[in-house]
Amino acid sequence: MMEHKGYRATVTFDDAAGVFHGEVVDTRDVIVFEGTTAAQLRKEFEFSVDDYLKVCEERGRTPDKPFSGKIPLRIPPEIHRAVTVAAKAQGKSLNAWITETLKEAVGKTVRPRRRTAI
Repeated sequence: MMEHKGYRATVTFDDAAGVFHGEVVDTRDVIVFEGTTAAQLRKEFEFSVDDYLKVCEERGRTPDKPFSGKIPLRIPPEIHRAVTVAAKAQGKSLNAWITETLKEAVGKTVRPRRRTAI
């Protein structure tokens, strides 16, 4: 994972084309970049983020910020009670238990994307 000015990006490698492809992952806007070396990839990533921020400023638009880490959540009271009991049973705060459970669930469902050359 790459990071610049709070924006994070994932990188994949297209072996057939010999190119690294990067994409900023924590915004709704699309910010992509590529390079053939790690140094070029880093340079292009930083340029893309900086350019995105510059274009937003020129257009008077607030740039999409990376996720804050706060999720307003509404759940049924019985689920609230059950997760609180589960967290206490493991000696954890509700926040820590939910974070760990979500992280585990994401690990089971998220797989790295593979790029295929056509």
